[in-house]
Amino acid sequence: MALSPLDIHNKEFNVRMRGYDQDQVNDFLSQIIKDYSALLKDNEDLQKQLGDAQEKVKYFTDLKDALNQSIIVAQEAADKVKTNAEQEADLIQQQAEKNAQDLLTSSTDKANRIVGDASEKAKKITVETEDLKRQTRVFRQRLQVMLESQLEVVKSPEWKELLSSSDSAAVVLDPANRESNLDKPAGEPVHSEATEEVVDDASQPGYTEIIFPQEDDAAPEEADDQSTDTEE
Repeated sequence: MALSPLDIHNKEFNVRMRGYDQDQVNDFLSQIIKDYSALLKDNEDLQKQLGDAQEKVKYFTDLKDALNQSIIVAQEAADKVKTNAEQEADLIQQQAEKNAQDLLTSSTDKANRIVGDASEKAKKITVETEDLKRQTRVFRQRLQVMLESQLEVVKSPEWKELLSSSDSAAVVLDPANRESNLDKPAGEPVHSEATEEVVDDASQPGYTEIIFPQEDDAAPEEADDQSTDTEE
């Protein structure tokens, strides 16, 4: 057990002959007591500081452990958030790719339908145009044949004979012998140059009938047959 200043102070020594000087010994012991007390006080202060330091070390150690645990938890949470974010990003990307593919497929199908409909309409218009051209060619050929037939009729001898002037008509048409229509009495028939036969009708005074040559009915039929053969 360590000595205390009080133990040193109460220590008594036996006196012997030719021993140490008591006053010197007492002074020296007093100095030892003083220094020892100071050392004990310093030691106590150091022990107290050491205790405080140990408590602080323990506090900071616990804080460090808590921080390390928090860091670990935060790291785990960050890893989990990162994993969830990556999974969600993958899902969003897959959904976006699926939507884009569906949209592309739908657009392609719609475009193909539109192109198909346009192609069908174009083919239909082409067929109708060709049919219209064919009908136009047939009509043109028939019209040409009919006009040529009518032209042949107009050039026929009957028309020439009909339009030729007779001697009596020449006398009538002579300006010196013609009377003004205004001087003729009402009801007198009017003669025409193209009149082949005049029919007097007592019930219709002044009535004049002009008879034209009959057209050949076989000509248009032959023209139709020719146009049909030409079309085929």
